[in-house]
Amino acid sequence: MPLYQSENLTYYYPEGEKPALKGINLSIEEGEFLLITGGSGSGKSTLARVLAGLIPDFYGGRFGGRVYFQGRDLGRMDRRKLAREVGIVFQDPEKQLVMTSVEAEIAFGLENLGLPRVEMSRRVAEVMGFLDLAEIRQEFTAHLSGGQKQKLALAAVLAMQPRVLVLDEPTSQLDPVAAEEFLNLVKRLNEEMGLTIILIEQRLERCFHLADRVVLMEDGQVRYEGTPEQLSRWAVQRDIPFVPPVARFFARIGFPSIPVTVKEGRQLLRSNFDRREFPPLKPAVKADPEEQVLAMIKVWFTYPDGKEALQDISIQIAAGELVALLGANGAGKSTLLKTMAGLLKPGRGRVQVMGRDLSNGGRPGDSRIAYLSQNPNDYLFQDTVEEELLSTLKNFGLPDDGIVDEILEKLDLQRYRRANPRDLSSGERQRVALASILVARPRLLLLDEPTRGMDYPLKEKLGEMVTGLSREGVSVVLVTHDVEFAANFASRVLLLFAGRIVADGPKHQVLGQSVFYSTQIGKMCRGYVDGVLTLQEALDRLVPAWTARQVVR
Repeated sequence: MPLYQSENLTYYYPEGEKPALKGINLSIEEGEFLLITGGSGSGKSTLARVLAGLIPDFYGGRFGGRVYFQGRDLGRMDRRKLAREVGIVFQDPEKQLVMTSVEAEIAFGLENLGLPRVEMSRRVAEVMGFLDLAEIRQEFTAHLSGGQKQKLALAAVLAMQPRVLVLDEPTSQLDPVAAEEFLNLVKRLNEEMGLTIILIEQRLERCFHLADRVVLMEDGQVRYEGTPEQLSRWAVQRDIPFVPPVARFFARIGFPSIPVTVKEGRQLLRSNFDRREFPPLKPAVKADPEEQVLAMIKVWFTYPDGKEALQDISIQIAAGELVALLGANGAGKSTLLKTMAGLLKPGRGRVQVMGRDLSNGGRPGDSRIAYLSQNPNDYLFQDTVEEELLSTLKNFGLPDDGIVDEILEKLDLQRYRRANPRDLSSGERQRVALASILVARPRLLLLDEPTRGMDYPLKEKLGEMVTGLSREGVSVVLVTHDVEFAANFASRVLLLFAGRIVADGPKHQVLGQSVFYSTQIGKMCRGYVDGVLTLQEALDRLVPAWTARQVVR
């Protein structure tokens, strides 16, 4: 008997005219590691809510079909008992945090279960140790970074020791090292304890190889399900982008076997390519900037609790530069971005933007500088998506000369023009928030995790958009944990550690020399075909040589 079995599952959100799920027939075996992927708005999160028993009880709407858990109708199960069996982590951790301190948040669910204090203490300590939260156990949850909040939400669920973990993009705010650590922990829970894992994820390079089976969703339906290798071949043949770079590379060139790990990819590289055919790339020459847009001179910033978030930061951003800011959670990336925007006043040093000194705090009172924070809900006040964009224009006294239509089209938001932005998915709200600042045509664009919740096609569109803006002279600085996005679109990379810049240079120089902050293709090619970071670079450099060797043979 499968652990889960859905029969013709169909669901409409309240007042929804289009079904969020349509005729889904899916079985999930106990102990399986199931990866669910697909485009933004394809129904992934809705399916997760159904499996956790939240739909239709909590969200309402119209529900059709049947879903069984261990042979019992999920809709008729006692919700208290189901909560002990199934744990879920949502995309937005702030919606899941209810207590004021880290330790109290982890213990909250256990208290509701009525566990003895000794057992609660053991579980809390164990989970904090697993997720490296011990040092912040007394911290006020509202003061945590986005990544720390995400880890805390995960810890609170793991402490419940459920049989099923439903994880809705749990690594979206984690840096590459923390994301790998967490996913490896999840894999251990699956392999060593037999937990069933249902993982919804957009960044497949992190988790594709961990899954026993992959389900691809599209338009509320299951488009395909199979092993990672099977999905790779099927998707590449149909030009569907939901495949990580290494698997996509070998599928694109028609290799008989498809690797799903970097290790397997390196083995195929060694056995099928001659490294002597690939001379090292010449280092890129850094052009002298003609126009300086932002300058930070020996900037320090200390929070009221005494934590030094920025230490001796000196950087210059030229007109048209596209800079990616990488670093671990808590390294000071968001603080640095807010200081650039004039939202935080440095304790020492100077911040100059387009000739104006922002060191005393307070951003310029015009539209030349735009800042997008991690939380898109901070930007959503109007009743429709269109009104959000028009509100920005009104605030700055700017006319709508067609820019609203242009931005909605570029960010694939035309169909949501009349929709209430708070009714949209997390990724869709992120795009609306981004659109609301882009309509002002800023000259300095500061983005904090702009790709969060975005699928491959939407990230490609966003990358093309910011690249186009940089060609028009707009300076773009974006904080991201998405190394693949940075490698594809940034021209320069800054690496921040403990409030200090430890690396600053062209992307091939910084990412090519990094172990953890590198792309999947870069890890595969390191030490063999140096200078290759992206799928397109691998296709350009490796395929001609491989094709020539095949012809000779």
